[in-house]
Amino acid sequence: MKDNFFDKVYEVSRQIPAGRITSYGAIGKYLGSAKSARMVGWALNKCPIDVPAHRVVNRKGLLTGKMHFSGTSLMQQLLENENIVVVDSKIIDFDSLFWDPSKELL
Repeated sequence: MKDNFFDKVYEVSRQIPAGRITSYGAIGKYLGSAKSARMVGWALNKCPIDVPAHRVVNRKGLLTGKMHFSGTSLMQQLLENENIVVVDSKIIDFDSLFWDPSKELL
């Protein structure tokens, strides 16, 4: 893994499986910086096209980053294309879909 925090965020984000989601805080915690959820969000706002940033939401399952996607509903559409149900900008069944990098990446 590279030394740059943003690159580390991208590397973890690329490993989130289709049809699963994680949170900004879970990525920060995995990277050893538990209080860096906002920095993770900032990194994903600037990410390369090959990073599935739409799979990262806040700790309550809200699509708080949706305004950074082209069009107001693109983030939701991308999630729905992966059979993730979103109602009122919130992931339904958040807990069952949650991918925890601290448990999945050893």
